[in-house]
Amino acid sequence: MLRPWKTILTLDFNNPHLSVYRQIADGIVKEIKKGRLKPGTPLPGTRILAADLGVNRKTVVLAYEELTAEGWLETADKSGTFVSTELPDRKAQPTKKTAGFTFNDHERLSPIPQEVNANLIVFNDGWPDVRLAPLDELAKAYKRIFQQKARWRMLGYGHEQGDERLRAAVSGMLSFKRGMNTDPQQICITRGSQMALYLTAQTLLQPGDTVAIESPGYLPARQTFVNAGARMVHIPVDEKGLMTDVLEEVCRTTTLKAVYVTPHHQFPTAVSMKVERRLKLLELSNRYGFAIIEDDYDHEFHFSARSLLPLASHEGAGNVIYISSLSKLVAPAVRIGYVTGPPAFVAALAQLRRLIDRQGDPIMELAVAGLMEEGIINRHARRASNIYKERREKMDQLLHQYLDKQVIFQKPEGGLAFWVKFVKPTDTSQLAARLLKKGVSVMATELFCFDGNPLNALRLGYASLTPAELEEGIRILATVVK
Repeated sequence: MLRPWKTILTLDFNNPHLSVYRQIADGIVKEIKKGRLKPGTPLPGTRILAADLGVNRKTVVLAYEELTAEGWLETADKSGTFVSTELPDRKAQPTKKTAGFTFNDHERLSPIPQEVNANLIVFNDGWPDVRLAPLDELAKAYKRIFQQKARWRMLGYGHEQGDERLRAAVSGMLSFKRGMNTDPQQICITRGSQMALYLTAQTLLQPGDTVAIESPGYLPARQTFVNAGARMVHIPVDEKGLMTDVLEEVCRTTTLKAVYVTPHHQFPTAVSMKVERRLKLLELSNRYGFAIIEDDYDHEFHFSARSLLPLASHEGAGNVIYISSLSKLVAPAVRIGYVTGPPAFVAALAQLRRLIDRQGDPIMELAVAGLMEEGIINRHARRASNIYKERREKMDQLLHQYLDKQVIFQKPEGGLAFWVKFVKPTDTSQLAARLLKKGVSVMATELFCFDGNPLNALRLGYASLTPAELEEGIRILATVVK
């Protein structure tokens, strides 16, 4: 068994008052009390420790026997000697020291547990079903990369904007699938869209700048802007998306630096911004000179007959910074996001990225680039989209079946979640606590409304649940609500 402990005991062979074996024993107890040797830690064999210390093996045996008798150590047949799992003196536990300096604390953003019981039915905020991810193909792509003769080249530093093959593949996808005119040099690959948003905020904003954001809206985005020193203005959302008439009134009295929007599938309401408001938003941006930060977090999953192209695809989109990700398309653990916009802005953002993260994961980037070039990502998107469309229909049916008189909702045109409003006032924090006791996890939505008013609604992600899980979860939700 591996003994990871590095011997650092100091012995005084000329000490007439303390025997060598007792010095060894006291030294081990001291390391236990300091917390360096934790309960269950394996100790070196007596021969190894004796050789390290330059003493007779019997001396170490005496020390181990003494500590075992005192309860500091314990032995396991054929396995060796370990620090006792139950120490004889609670004072042996290391004392925790508090920091002697001040620092900036940050609010925890995740509204739902990241690790959940396997039997828990989780209505998340709209995650994909990782069981559908092309894992075998991704593993094969990884293997091919490491079998290349020049694989050693990939283990050095790469470009801060990301692997060129991946940027070219993303640029092609944006051009052919989303109507955008991009160049690989205008794209910076990031570790997910949240990093892209952080880099955007830090590159774009100065303390005191004003940013408008949808309300209800995406809390991590708001926190990112506040962290960058921005003053926030909250623009309401209705069934047509961001209310651009309200935004125009704000523009007349306030100098805006940026407007953050999720126009394809608004978070959390899932509504798609209508064409006339998209055009109005672009017109206001050009008239008043503010940037539009377009977060297109799940573009591929749009199910209505008419597909909506990004704001960034419009010919008048000179002020649009476009953020998206492959995490929803492949799996959340595949941390590949990207940002594109005016070339000078992307270049400045890439330099900031170089300061905080030097580069991304070149092996993952090359593997994903290969899957995109071979059409595997595109085929996976079509397959997943068909499955999610079926689950969307099932979710719509179940909500009508179990909650028809308790809630109001519209089947979303796209996205991976439903926005469900309760007929009666409902504290979703209390509801979430009650549901969790019955094996169902939902997100409390009070934090999504930035004016402090209750939303009386839930965002129910459906894509990561099977039809059977969806039915069981909605049935329990209906039971608790009634």
